[in-house]
Amino acid sequence: MERADGHEISTDPDRLDRAWVHKVLSTDTYWATGRSRERNDQALDDSRCYGVYDADRQIGFARVVTDGVTFAWICDVYVDRETRGGGLGKRLVAHIVDDLDRMGLRRAALATGDAQELYRRYGFAELDGGETVWMSKQWAGRT
Repeated sequence: MERADGHEISTDPDRLDRAWVHKVLSTDTYWATGRSRERNDQALDDSRCYGVYDADRQIGFARVVTDGVTFAWICDVYVDRETRGGGLGKRLVAHIVDDLDRMGLRRAALATGDAQELYRRYGFAELDGGETVWMSKQWAGRT
């Protein structure tokens, strides 16, 4: 999906710059610091990946883990520091939400430590419990 500004969002796994994705996630995020290249590549292989590209290189990334029918988990959303502030993160999230909506999913979830306002724009809300109790388990030392 190319736009007038020259940026394109693609789900083509062959276009991913896997070395770049690993580098930025493992060194420039709070959630994947230290993740090994092997674990990162396996995560990419087992997910629906979204790359953001300009004319010369990959400048953004996100990953969705989904069964394609009822549920999706949006994760590893990243926009290159040099290109932040130009709306690419918003475009990427909007693209993902539209894509998941077309699948007919019932629910999409994500976790963020600093981008709540971004995700609220696209209909995400903090979990308040309600009838359903969302729970998670985390294994220590794994990135």
